[in-house]
Order: sequence, then C-alpha cells, then structure tokens
Amino acid sequence: QVQLVESGGGLVQAGGSLRLSCAASGSIFSINGMGWYRQAPGKQRELVATITPGGRTNYADSVKGRFTVSRDNAKNTVFLQMNSLKPEDTAVYYCNAYIAPTGWGYRDYWGQGTQVTVSS
Repeated sequence: QVQLVESGGGLVQAGGSLRLSCAASGSIFSINGMGWYRQAPGKQRELVATITPGGRTNYADSVKGRFTVSRDNAKNTVFLQMNSLKPEDTAVYYCNAYIAPTGWGYRDYWGQGTQVTVSS
C-alpha cells in the first residue's frame, strides 16, 4: 500500500519559518500532482499549494509570496517552505498526492496531517 508521511510541523512565532516535508512510500508506479492543504478549527479545508511533476506550481492567494512548494521526484517527496508566518496560518496541514500504485488507476492519497501553530 501507499503511505504519505509528513514531518516538520511545530510551534513558531509570527515572522518565523517552518519547512514541511512529505514522503510517499510503498507500491508506487508513478506520481502526478502533489500538494498541501490545511484546515483550521471551524473552517473548511483549503488548498495551500500544488506542484506538478514538471514543477508547475499553484498557490492560494493568502500564502503567495511567503510559501514555496517544491518536490524531489527521485525521492517521491514534496516540501513546503513557509516564511513570514502569520497567526492566521495556524492549521493542520495535510500532504496530498495523486498516485498510481500500479500501471493502472490514479487516486488521491493523504498524509495524516501535521499541526502548525503560529503565535502572535
């Protein structure tokens, strides 16, 4: 089976930085898009950033210019560099990847989520 394992969350003061990592492992034939989503208490899940295998990126307006998504295709890993963090960035961050375990059929896989807390 396929697993996504996240790391790098934690507590940081406003203006600080964190770097999240998410590595896919298991039976993987190929990976298409990868990205990050977040959900704050009482709010719906929202897209943060996505990246294609070729490096094309997409960002939520709220994080554009502060966050950078990247990936290492050889290691099946996606990263999220978060700079100039604000209290409103506080949320559980989820890694997402569109993966084909075999030569047929892609599906979405999700990480367990990692807490990011930004204090004022």
